[in-house]
Order: sequence, then structure tokens, then C-alpha cells
Amino acid sequence: MHLAVYVLRRLAYMLVALFGVSLIAFVVTRVLPGNPAYMIVGVMADETTVAAVTERLGLDLPIHEQYFRYVQQLASGDLGDSWRTRNPVTTDIGARWPATIELGTTALILALAWSVPFGIISALRRRSISDRLANFISGLGVSIPEFWLGLILLLFFFGAKEWAPAPIRPLLEWAPAPIGRTLGSPPAHTTGLFTVDAVLARDWEAFRTAAHQLILPAATLALVVGAPLLRVTRGFMRETMSSHHIRSARALGVPERSIVLRHALPNVLLPVSTMVAIMYGYLLGGTVLVEFVFAWPGIGKYAIDSISASDFAPVLAAVLLSALSYLVVYLVMDILHFMIDPRTRT
Repeated sequence: MHLAVYVLRRLAYMLVALFGVSLIAFVVTRVLPGNPAYMIVGVMADETTVAAVTERLGLDLPIHEQYFRYVQQLASGDLGDSWRTRNPVTTDIGARWPATIELGTTALILALAWSVPFGIISALRRRSISDRLANFISGLGVSIPEFWLGLILLLFFFGAKEWAPAPIRPLLEWAPAPIGRTLGSPPAHTTGLFTVDAVLARDWEAFRTAAHQLILPAATLALVVGAPLLRVTRGFMRETMSSHHIRSARALGVPERSIVLRHALPNVLLPVSTMVAIMYGYLLGGTVLVEFVFAWPGIGKYAIDSISASDFAPVLAAVLLSALSYLVVYLVMDILHFMIDPRTRT
């Protein structure tokens, strides 16, 4: 199969998946109790005003006609307007999407930095302390809710400094207040990623304040996301090191370092990269609860605030963006696998 045919087929699957997501999300938002018109005009408004707003929003139409109108809007690149912020949803998404990208990318980098090396080391040293510790951490990490871990870290590093003993209080002073992306002035806008923009502008004070706010929510996600990466890396590395071709290499006198780096590690990278794609798609889709806990102005918090206000258009846009993030990441990973692994070309 040629790469172009493979990509076209995957794009067709993406369109079908997005259609299904949009349909389900649209129906769910429309069957929820409550009339958004009351949220716009207030509960004290008269019935005539409510009816006029309902008609203007098209909420009096049958649900299939409402969905057809929504698909027409999507086809023209219009995600609707948010009555809560009084802005087009595309404007709100453009302002909040970089925050989610920055948080998710930083969390993934931190997760890869600790989980993959730890998984390889623990697999090579079976029944050692590192192996038992990896087993414990991976089990604990996949069991802990991320919002709970975020709250615990906030209480420990931010709240505990008020009552902690004086000798250890300086160790807790670095934790910032969970009130956004930076406590200082944001850097000159280039990419929307505060840390990247600060480096490009060589504004090191802006970089310090932005990184200061970023580290705690990113560490929270890195601990939770890194646990399944650790488990997958450890499991596949252990399985690979027990395979016949590794035993044959040892019998032929191949050095252990070469066995690990040249023979075992390439076989492990394929399943690990698949798990990385899953985790990154999840992070880019909007880490809703962590963003809410740390008041991080990303897509997840935007969706929660919109749900609370029965603001349908932003909720639908956040769901579609989350699904699209997953699908794009999977598409890129599938293309890389297609180019690397000949078995996928059949």
C-alpha cells in the first residue's frame, strides 16, 4: 500500500469519527435540562423575551434541523458565539488553546524524562529494588485521580507553608498561587506559549514567572501520565529481553550494552510510541480537572465554565477540538509507524 493511499484512508476515517463525535455531542447538549435562553436573558424575563431569544438561537426547531444548521456553520469555519464571554468561540479557543498545548507538552516531556528510563532500568534489573519500586509507582500512578493529586500538591507546596515549621518553610516557598499562567507581565506574543515567547524575546524574567506557574500542574500531569508509560516500557522491555533473538545474541557473545541499545530498545519503541500518542492526545484534548484545580486558562477550564453556564457553542467546540487532537496525533503516529514498520503496509 502506498503512503498516499494510506493517508487518504486515515483522513476518511477521521472525518467519519468527527461526524460521529459532533452528532453525539450535539444531541447530548440539546437534551440536557434547562433552556439556555433563560441564562442569557435572566430567570426574571417575561415569556415573550424568552421566546424571542429561543427563536433567534434556533432552539425552537426540530433537533435534526438544528444539527444541520450547526454542520453548515462548521463547514464555513464558524464555531458559533459564546454568550457568556460575548466573543466568537474561535477567538476564545485561539486565546486558550496555546495554554493547553504548553501545559500538555511540558507534562509529556517530564513524563518521558522519568518514566521511560526508569522502565528500562527496572526491566533490566528484575526483582531488584528499582523493579519493585517501578511496579509500585506504576500501580499507584494509574490509580490516583489527577485532580486529587493536584489538590494534594497544592495543599502541600502552597497551603502547607503557612503552618510548616520554620526550617522547612523555605523548601515550600517556590510553589506559586494557582491563579493562571503567570504572575508577571506576559511576554510579547509570538506563538502564544509563554515560555517559548519569553525565550524568543529573551525576556528571562517573563520566562521565570511563566515556568514558575507551569511547573506544578505539569508535574501533576507528568506523574499521572508517566505511570502507564512506565508500565508499558517495563513490560515490553522485559518481554523483549526474554525473546529468542536476544538469547541468541547473548549466545553469540554480543555485548550486553549492544543487545540493549541495538536489539532490544528498537523493538520497545514501537509500542511505547503508541502509548505516547495516546497520552499526548489526551493532554492536548484538554486536561479538564487539572486546569480547573490550578485555574489554568486552557480549553478544559473553558469547557467547564461553559457547561456551568449552559453555553452550548463553546462546549461543542471543546469536544470537537479534543477529538481532533486525538485523531491528528494518531494520524501522525500511524504515518510514522507506516514508514518504520513494514508490517503495517500490508
